[in-house]
Amino acid sequence: MVAALSRLVELATPMPPADNYAGFADLVEELFAPLGCTAMRVTVPDELWQGPGLSGARVNLLLTPDIPGTHDLPEAMIYFHTDTAPAGDGWSVPPFQVTQRDGKLIGRGTADMKGTIVAVRDALLRLSAQGDAKMAFKPVLAFCTDEEGGTYPGIRYLAETQPLPEVLLNLNGTAEPRIWAGCVGSLDITVTITGQACHSGEPQRGVNAVEIALPAMMAMQLLKSTVEARETTLPPPPWATGPLRARLNVTAIHGGDKGSAIPGSCTMTINRRYIAEETEAEVIAEIRNALANALDNSAALDWGMQITGHLPPVADPDGPATERWTQARARAFNLPVSAFTRYGSGTSSDFGWVQRAGLRHMLLGGLMRPDRNVHGPDEFTTIQDLCELSDAVAYFLSELP
Repeated sequence: MVAALSRLVELATPMPPADNYAGFADLVEELFAPLGCTAMRVTVPDELWQGPGLSGARVNLLLTPDIPGTHDLPEAMIYFHTDTAPAGDGWSVPPFQVTQRDGKLIGRGTADMKGTIVAVRDALLRLSAQGDAKMAFKPVLAFCTDEEGGTYPGIRYLAETQPLPEVLLNLNGTAEPRIWAGCVGSLDITVTITGQACHSGEPQRGVNAVEIALPAMMAMQLLKSTVEARETTLPPPPWATGPLRARLNVTAIHGGDKGSAIPGSCTMTINRRYIAEETEAEVIAEIRNALANALDNSAALDWGMQITGHLPPVADPDGPATERWTQARARAFNLPVSAFTRYGSGTSSDFGWVQRAGLRHMLLGGLMRPDRNVHGPDEFTTIQDLCELSDAVAYFLSELP
């Protein structure tokens, strides 16, 4: 598993731009070749996903392993996203290679979520090698694009264009003993402010877009307190100090090139985590109105906002396979079923699009834990977590005792 994970991490797929999905699909097919998989590639049309900073074909890969005893069984789809967060700053080791240190496997994507790929591969190789394993499901593996950003993730396109199995196992989740209750939604909004560039020695000849952006940032700070007073009925994680809430953060701002030039443009990215009690239209209108109050009478020559990322909320995903997945994980973790707690999350999932397409039931597991530095420097997983996830998947797909 460590050797395979090293190859996956070295083939970097940060989003944005996420421009190497086809190459990653090639590598995945090579790694799963011993299972005699049937492969299908589904490419999202360019006009659906194109946006600022994005490039490269959005190639999704579906693999159906040829495991003895599964041909006439109901299908269970196991989902992975193949993009990662960008490396970012603060790493103590090279981000796009696996470094083993103090029992950790450090590298971008080790926990979120390339490590899950090698854990499932290990489970399937072991089940296939048994030959006489009594199977409950025929696994179908979905390697999907653009979970980390954008408006049209690959699983959304699959859910909207073709029938999916009734059993959907999303491994973009936690290694904690958790039963998924759902999650909040997420909107990324990019605001573009247009001024006029000029020499900073004669600023009267220009319009400083960065300075104009300051009132817009202040407007978001004022709105933040209103937004974050809103609570959801979704049960919070056990470590939370209070209920899950809506969130608003300015997460990026870019403008200007050097000290001697007045910046003629500035872009600002706003991330809005919205709860099921809110609607997408209400959230967008609230932000637009706050920005309009700050910018409409400013010196800006123009300004606009664009939705550059969207994941709807997930609500009540429980279904017939929930208990089976909990039992499989309990056995793999050597825990009683009673140790598993049902709770939601302030993070978001591209499976919100799957629910919008009409499929309600979905399962969640994975390699994330609160201390794994997901999206931060020195992200890591452990060999123990890889082994336990592999065991859980094997138990789930085969007949439980």
